[in-house]
Amino acid sequence: MTDRLPHEKGFHISWDQIHRDSRALAWRLDGKGPIDGGWKAVVAITRGGMAPAMIVARELDIRTVDTISVKSYHSSGGKADERREAEVLKYPDPKIMGDGTGILIIDDLVDSGKTLEVVRKMYPNAHCATVYAKPQGEPMVHTFITGVSQDTWIFFPWDMALQYVEPYRGKD
Repeated sequence: MTDRLPHEKGFHISWDQIHRDSRALAWRLDGKGPIDGGWKAVVAITRGGMAPAMIVARELDIRTVDTISVKSYHSSGGKADERREAEVLKYPDPKIMGDGTGILIIDDLVDSGKTLEVVRKMYPNAHCATVYAKPQGEPMVHTFITGVSQDTWIFFPWDMALQYVEPYRGKD
């Protein structure tokens, strides 16, 4: 079993599942903001955080939505030996952000925590929330819905196409 590739221990997320889990994240955040229980704005970490952020913003009736673009993987994926220092490619509107007070930072997943570490240094009072979390990154996120093991590869619906998959235990 040790000869499996990392992506073979996969957690496949459908559009329905990401929608349900993002709504659950919104419900968990409802009433927890520092502005009479509310939030000033939602900032999505692009690209993975865009769909969950849209759903959270809709559910919590937050009209101010922006993005921060942080690149921490090479284009070939997120294998540990291919990660690099996180680089901010696009910043949200500084008039909205301040020190982050009242801001919800949303991403699909916290993996190593490197992306959120950079964002939290920039906006120390923002609330960071993800739909999914791996143990190594959990200390960087304030709120998440589902934890998965560090060696699980999450396949998001925007990354997939329907195709045949070999059984986990092999062919018989």
